[in-house]
Amino acid sequence: MGIWKKLFGGATGHAVNYYREGVELARVGNFHEALTSFRLALRDSPSDTEVLQEIAMVYTRIGMTDDAMKTYRTVLAQNGDAAGAHYGLAFLLLHEGKKDEATNHLRRFLASPPQGPEAGKHIEHAKKTLDELTSLPKGE
Repeated sequence: MGIWKKLFGGATGHAVNYYREGVELARVGNFHEALTSFRLALRDSPSDTEVLQEIAMVYTRIGMTDDAMKTYRTVLAQNGDAAGAHYGLAFLLLHEGKKDEATNHLRRFLASPPQGPEAGKHIEHAKKTLDELTSLPKGE
Protein backbone atom coordinates (compact mmCIF):
# COMPACT_ATOMS: atom_id res chain seq x y z
CA MET A 1 0.00 0.00 0.00
CA GLY A 2 3.03 2.30 -0.18
CA ILE A 3 1.84 4.20 -3.22
CA TRP A 4 -1.49 4.84 -1.56
CA LYS A 5 0.23 6.27 1.48
CA LYS A 6 2.12 8.67 -0.80
CA LEU A 7 -1.03 9.62 -2.70
CA PHE A 8 -3.09 10.16 0.41
CA GLY A 9 -0.52 11.78 2.64
CA GLY A 10 0.95 8.97 4.74
CA ALA A 11 4.49 9.41 3.44
CA THR A 12 4.62 13.07 4.43
CA GLY A 13 3.62 12.53 8.05
CA HIS A 14 -0.11 13.07 7.62
CA ALA A 15 -2.62 10.43 8.59
CA VAL A 16 -3.77 8.12 5.83
CA ASN A 17 -7.44 8.49 5.01
CA TYR A 18 -8.24 4.78 4.90
CA TYR A 19 -11.83 5.35 3.86
CA ARG A 20 -10.83 7.41 0.82
CA GLU A 21 -8.10 4.90 0.03
CA GLY A 22 -10.63 2.05 0.20
CA VAL A 23 -13.05 3.85 -2.11
CA GLU A 24 -10.31 4.40 -4.67
CA LEU A 25 -9.07 0.82 -4.44
CA ALA A 26 -12.60 -0.52 -4.89
CA ARG A 27 -13.17 1.83 -7.82
CA VAL A 28 -10.26 0.26 -9.70
CA GLY A 29 -11.22 -3.29 -8.77
CA ASN A 30 -8.71 -3.98 -6.00
CA PHE A 31 -11.39 -5.35 -3.71
CA HIS A 32 -9.27 -7.26 -1.20
CA GLU A 33 -7.00 -4.25 -0.71
CA ALA A 34 -10.06 -2.01 -0.40
CA LEU A 35 -11.45 -4.29 2.28
CA THR A 36 -8.23 -3.95 4.24
CA SER A 37 -8.40 -0.16 4.00
CA PHE A 38 -12.03 -0.07 5.08
CA ARG A 39 -11.26 -2.31 8.05
CA LEU A 40 -8.48 0.08 9.04
CA ALA A 41 -10.94 2.96 8.75
CA LEU A 42 -13.24 1.15 11.18
CA ARG A 43 -10.53 1.14 13.84
CA ASP A 44 -11.07 4.87 14.33
CA SER A 45 -14.83 4.74 14.01
CA PRO A 46 -16.15 1.20 14.61
CA SER A 47 -19.80 2.01 13.97
CA ASP A 48 -19.38 4.25 10.92
CA THR A 49 -22.26 3.18 8.69
CA GLU A 50 -20.68 4.63 5.54
CA VAL A 51 -17.61 2.47 6.01
CA LEU A 52 -19.75 -0.55 6.85
CA GLN A 53 -21.80 -0.07 3.67
CA GLU A 54 -18.61 0.11 1.61
CA ILE A 55 -17.44 -3.12 3.25
CA ALA A 56 -20.77 -4.76 2.39
CA MET A 57 -20.44 -3.67 -1.23
CA VAL A 58 -16.92 -5.09 -1.42
CA TYR A 59 -18.08 -8.34 0.16
CA THR A 60 -20.74 -8.53 -2.54
CA ARG A 61 -18.20 -7.93 -5.29
CA ILE A 62 -15.92 -10.73 -4.07
CA GLY A 63 -18.77 -13.17 -3.59
CA MET A 64 -19.00 -13.07 0.20
CA THR A 65 -22.75 -12.47 0.10
CA ASP A 66 -23.50 -13.86 3.56
CA ASP A 67 -21.01 -11.41 5.06
CA ALA A 68 -22.44 -8.63 2.91
CA MET A 69 -25.97 -9.33 4.15
CA LYS A 70 -24.80 -9.47 7.76
CA THR A 71 -22.98 -6.15 7.34
CA TYR A 72 -25.99 -4.48 5.71
CA ARG A 73 -28.16 -5.71 8.59
CA THR A 74 -25.65 -4.24 11.05
CA VAL A 75 -25.95 -0.90 9.28
CA LEU A 76 -29.75 -1.07 9.40
CA ALA A 77 -29.67 -1.93 13.10
CA GLN A 78 -27.77 1.31 13.68
CA ASN A 79 -29.66 3.40 11.12
CA GLY A 80 -32.92 1.96 9.87
CA ASP A 81 -33.12 4.63 7.18
CA ALA A 82 -29.76 3.85 5.53
CA ALA A 83 -30.88 3.83 1.90
CA GLY A 84 -27.74 2.15 0.58
CA ALA A 85 -28.12 -0.74 3.00
CA HIS A 86 -31.76 -1.24 2.00
CA TYR A 87 -30.78 -1.19 -1.67
CA GLY A 88 -27.86 -3.60 -1.36
CA LEU A 89 -29.69 -5.98 0.94
CA ALA A 90 -32.76 -6.00 -1.35
CA PHE A 91 -30.79 -7.27 -4.30
CA LEU A 92 -28.92 -9.86 -2.27
CA LEU A 93 -32.23 -11.14 -0.91
CA LEU A 94 -33.71 -11.17 -4.39
CA HIS A 95 -30.78 -13.27 -5.58
CA GLU A 96 -31.66 -15.76 -2.82
CA GLY A 97 -35.29 -15.84 -3.92
CA LYS A 98 -36.59 -13.93 -0.89
CA LYS A 99 -38.89 -11.71 -2.91
CA ASP A 100 -41.15 -10.47 -0.10
CA GLU A 101 -38.25 -9.32 2.05
CA ALA A 102 -36.51 -7.81 -0.98
CA THR A 103 -39.69 -5.93 -1.86
CA ASN A 104 -39.85 -4.45 1.63
CA HIS A 105 -36.25 -3.22 1.40
CA LEU A 106 -36.81 -1.73 -2.05
CA ARG A 107 -39.81 0.15 -0.71
CA ARG A 108 -37.75 1.45 2.22
CA PHE A 109 -35.01 2.54 -0.20
CA LEU A 110 -37.49 4.36 -2.43
CA ALA A 111 -39.23 6.01 0.54
CA SER A 112 -36.06 7.98 1.25
CA PRO A 113 -33.73 7.63 -1.74
CA PRO A 114 -30.24 9.11 -1.79
CA GLN A 115 -29.44 12.34 -3.60
CA GLY A 116 -26.59 13.05 -5.97
CA PRO A 117 -25.38 12.33 -9.47
CA GLU A 118 -25.08 8.54 -9.01
CA ALA A 119 -28.44 8.13 -7.29
CA GLY A 120 -30.66 8.36 -10.37
CA LYS A 121 -29.61 5.08 -11.93
CA HIS A 122 -30.05 3.23 -8.62
CA ILE A 123 -33.47 4.77 -8.05
CA GLU A 124 -34.60 3.78 -11.54
CA HIS A 125 -33.23 0.25 -11.08
CA ALA A 126 -35.05 -0.08 -7.74
CA LYS A 127 -38.31 1.23 -9.23
CA LYS A 128 -38.11 -1.13 -12.20
CA THR A 129 -37.32 -4.11 -9.98
CA LEU A 130 -40.09 -3.24 -7.53
CA ASP A 131 -42.58 -2.89 -10.39
CA GLU A 132 -41.56 -6.31 -11.70
CA LEU A 133 -41.85 -7.88 -8.25
CA THR A 134 -45.24 -6.38 -7.46
CA SER A 135 -46.69 -7.31 -10.84
CA LEU A 136 -45.86 -11.00 -10.38
CA PRO A 137 -48.69 -13.28 -9.29
CA LYS A 138 -48.30 -14.53 -5.71
CA GLY A 139 -46.02 -17.50 -5.39
CA GLU A 140 -43.71 -16.66 -8.31
